[in-house]
Amino acid sequence: MSEPASVAVLTSRLRVDDKRILEALERRNVAVAHVDTRTAWWPLDGAAPEWRLVLNREIGQIRAGYAARALERLGVIGVNSAAAIETCADKWHTSLALRAAGLPTPRTALAATPEAALSALAAIGYPAVVKPLVGSWGRLVTTVPDPDLARTVLEYVAALPGPQAHIVYVQEYVRKPGRDIRVVVVGGEVLGAVYRYSADWRTNVARGARTERCPLTDRIIELATTAATAVGADLAGVDLVEDETGRLYVLEVNSGVEFAGFEQAYDGSVDVAGRIVDHVLTRLT
Repeated sequence: MSEPASVAVLTSRLRVDDKRILEALERRNVAVAHVDTRTAWWPLDGAAPEWRLVLNREIGQIRAGYAARALERLGVIGVNSAAAIETCADKWHTSLALRAAGLPTPRTALAATPEAALSALAAIGYPAVVKPLVGSWGRLVTTVPDPDLARTVLEYVAALPGPQAHIVYVQEYVRKPGRDIRVVVVGGEVLGAVYRYSADWRTNVARGARTERCPLTDRIIELATTAATAVGADLAGVDLVEDETGRLYVLEVNSGVEFAGFEQAYDGSVDVAGRIVDHVLTRLT
């Protein structure tokens, strides 16, 4: 009879990163199960699953949050926790957490309607950025250089289905030197940082950005660890941006951090999957 799994990796899509995590768990002789969220369900009350900890790698942010809440209700340890996943999934909730921690962020506002967003943009000043509250990989993030384009963008926003889509998150556009910085934090420790360069102003690796190792400074370490703590994330990809003077701002924190581009920049010298598993084992003891 096989040993009951003590760790579950929760994801509907097994990406390269997720496969490497599963392999790292198996190398350490940890009994592990892959749980596909497309077929998984959990009762409100009942016995806990056989696993003690779930490594939540679900790519769908809403699904990840609900799964985390259901499993925590049944006594399963979540990495990341439901609270961290929900905070990181919503840009406004993230901004609130970062500001409460005293971290520098671009000027930001929340408009209750697309019409109100025009007033918010005027107060922040152009150029500015319009973002959906929930989303990743830079999708539906739009830079608006002037009120005319802002009106056009917000007309499209007003036509989107669902009331949440009509809540508009607007932010100051930081004139960055063609790059931003992604910092990977595991268990409160910075594993490293990379510059992300792109011909597009959005520097997501998923959109084709290239990565290059970024020298770690005390300031980068301070901002990244404080940001991860602020949102309660064990595992975090912290995005920083520098303005024309070199001042650093925290843009957002990703709870489902992807690390293939990061490892490529480090030529494989940083084993992110292994460090994640090391942290998971500390949570099991």
